[in-house]
Amino acid sequence: MSEETIRNPAWRTKCLRNCQSSEAEKHVTYKWYGIVKPRENSGESQVCELDHLVPLELGGADGLGNIWPECGPAGVSLDGRYFKLKDRVENYLADEVKAGRIPLAEAQQGIAADWTRYLPEANRYCAAGGRC
Repeated sequence: MSEETIRNPAWRTKCLRNCQSSEAEKHVTYKWYGIVKPRENSGESQVCELDHLVPLELGGADGLGNIWPECGPAGVSLDGRYFKLKDRVENYLADEVKAGRIPLAEAQQGIAADWTRYLPEANRYCAAGGRC
């Protein structure tokens, strides 16, 4: 996917979601990672999310090779769980790419290597009114 596509205001990830693999097929990744799929895993009791390593909004694939169960940490509110924090980073990086401040390839490689390195910037972005 090109930066031009991602910058197009009409483009949405909905056209990519569940095309390469179904939601049910994605659940096999729990087994791959040796994680027991949580029985109660929705709303405030959600502890895991099947997430895209490179998010769709940054041109990531919806196939099983880009899906992983992102769980934890235990004992924190829903908005403090890793998958919610990573969502902040995804929104921050997508907006940075759209604005031309970060090249798409850099954002893709950076989030895949260590998404937490962008968390301080994403938190500042959220505090300043960014998409969180």
